[in-house]
Amino acid sequence: MNEGAPLGNGGSNLGSGGQSTFTQVKNVPSGLFNYGGSTTWAPIRRDVDPLLQAAWPNFQLRYVDPPTGTPGSGSGIRMLLNNQLSFSQSSRPLKEEEIAKAAAQGMKLTAIPVAIDGLAIAVNPRLGIPGLTVQQVTDIYTGKITNWQQVGGPNLTITPFSRRPEDGGTVEYFIQEVLGKQPFGRNVVMVRDTTDGLRRVAATLGGIYYASAPEVVGQCSIHPLPLGRQPNQYVPPYQEPYVPPARCPQQRNQLNHRAFQEGTYPITRRLFVIAKEDNSLDAQAGRAYAELLLTDQGQAAIEKAGFVRLR
Repeated sequence: MNEGAPLGNGGSNLGSGGQSTFTQVKNVPSGLFNYGGSTTWAPIRRDVDPLLQAAWPNFQLRYVDPPTGTPGSGSGIRMLLNNQLSFSQSSRPLKEEEIAKAAAQGMKLTAIPVAIDGLAIAVNPRLGIPGLTVQQVTDIYTGKITNWQQVGGPNLTITPFSRRPEDGGTVEYFIQEVLGKQPFGRNVVMVRDTTDGLRRVAATLGGIYYASAPEVVGQCSIHPLPLGRQPNQYVPPYQEPYVPPARCPQQRNQLNHRAFQEGTYPITRRLFVIAKEDNSLDAQAGRAYAELLLTDQGQAAIEKAGFVRLR
């Protein structure tokens, strides 16, 4: 389940030798640059991007929603191909058809990895199961397992929740990498967004939902479930000891950075900046944005925002 891509021509060696700060990055262009894409990136946009703006006030960033449909990795890449964005943010690598579509337009795109994320599984805190294997999660979402009793839980119908497949990179990644491109079972209930999905799990004893780990691990109303590649070899997405809901929000569970970085947690992925590869100002902006995030200062800010540093 661990996947990524080489840094490629759009990458940066900043951060690999000694300390590096935002102000040390070269070739940061001036101007207003539209960007958009993955909803998984929301904490980075909220917490990290204002720090970049403070260091480079002339490098102005404006987040743009798609004109139709919902925001997500796919819609961000589509907008980039339609010249509506300077660069985009993605929670999955580029697809072959996106690379081909870019080539047909005389455009070349590069995916620059900048952070590590994982998918976390949320269940109701009262469910009381120790964990699931990735295969069991697959079988639940493809409709092969329909009762919690089948995985060592109570005699209770499983209600799997998901965002729609067209709603973003996280769902696309889940279908591709976790389900092995199998379709969802007919028992899967579609929700509007992650807030809705987590709310439904909190209200449904047999509910289950998956999302980007930083969106799940710190929540008070659900239980982030340990996952394993093998039965009884479960790795929690949170740092132990577990903080129960009764002690939240005074205390919150924190992301298990080490397990994500070392790959012992079974569902991890990389977050990418999708940039144009040419001599345009847009391409310069995309490369500069990735390089800023790859500095030591950028990686520390990404970690503070709840993700795992790439380096």
